[in-house]
Order: sequence, then C-alpha cells, then structure tokens
Amino acid sequence: MRLEIGNKVAVLDDVLKGIVTNIKGDDISVKTEDGMLFIFKSNELVKIEKEQHELTKFSDINNAFLKEKIASQKKNKSAFIKEKNEVILEVDLHINQLIKSTRGLDNYDMLNLQLDTAKRKVEYAISKRISKIVFIHGVGEGVLKSELHSLLNKYPVKYYDASYKKYGLGATEVYVYQNVN
Repeated sequence: MRLEIGNKVAVLDDVLKGIVTNIKGDDISVKTEDGMLFIFKSNELVKIEKEQHELTKFSDINNAFLKEKIASQKKNKSAFIKEKNEVILEVDLHINQLIKSTRGLDNYDMLNLQLDTAKRKVEYAISKRISKIVFIHGVGEGVLKSELHSLLNKYPVKYYDASYKKYGLGATEVYVYQNVN
C-alpha cells in the first residue's frame, strides 16, 4: 500500500484516524481530526477508502455466506472437549489468544499474563472438579513451559507432556487430583 500526502488513514492498534501531512522515509506524519500531529511507521497505518457508514449501506443482512460464517463461529466457542465421557479443559496460553494487542507490553508482562491465566484455570478446575487440563504453550525457548511447571508444583496435580499426535511438542497435560486430604 502506497500512502500519499492527503490520504485519509487509520492507526491499526489505536482508535486514531486522520490525514497524512508529511512522508519522510518510513515515518509518516498524521494530523488527527482534533488537530494533533502524530508520527507512525507505514506498517502501523491503513488507508481509508470509504467511511464505515458508507459501507454499511451496501451490506446484505440476508447474505447466506455471512450467516454460515456466524453460525460456524458460534459452534466452536467452547474450551471444553469431551473424550470417552471425560471432560478436558483446553487452554491456549499463546499471548495472541489472550489479548488483542501486545503493544506496550514487554516479555515479563506477557509471561505474567500467561501464568495468571494458567493459575486461574487450575484453580477453576480444582473448584469445579474437572480432572484434566491441557495447556497449549508452544515450543519456543521453553520459558513459559518451565514457569508453568513450577506453578503447577504448587497445586495437587501431576503433569506431563500432552499427546504428541494431537498437540505436537508444545502442550502440557495436567491431571487434577480430586480427593486430596
């Protein structure tokens, strides 16, 4: 996408939009509707061809493809999987599954967010008497996996690598002991 001076643009990870006033290499100056001047990289901007209210005039509410897509999204929302009369709570700890944008977060903040999510899910499983949880953490450098294992050591659980066939190398299965005295 090639931006030019005078183009109307919106910022991808923010609620700002405005007019391009200056282009210097990859830095693009944008003047917002309230007169503020900001500088963004070109990959942070998207050109606005038509306003949203103009686009909605042409949308077909009875569109069969749209209805099918909405229906398929509603079906796949559950985090629970039932296998052989056993309920398994599946939790994806990838950061992009937990929050919309990582803008402004460093690695420490992201790791803490992932571990807080894991802690909440383990405590939820214990309180609701769910016997198995699968944490999908990915392979990476193994930092999340090792931190997750040290967190799990504080609970009445045993953990092991999840099914390689189903999850690959990046998942840990947790068995929650039900009758701990």
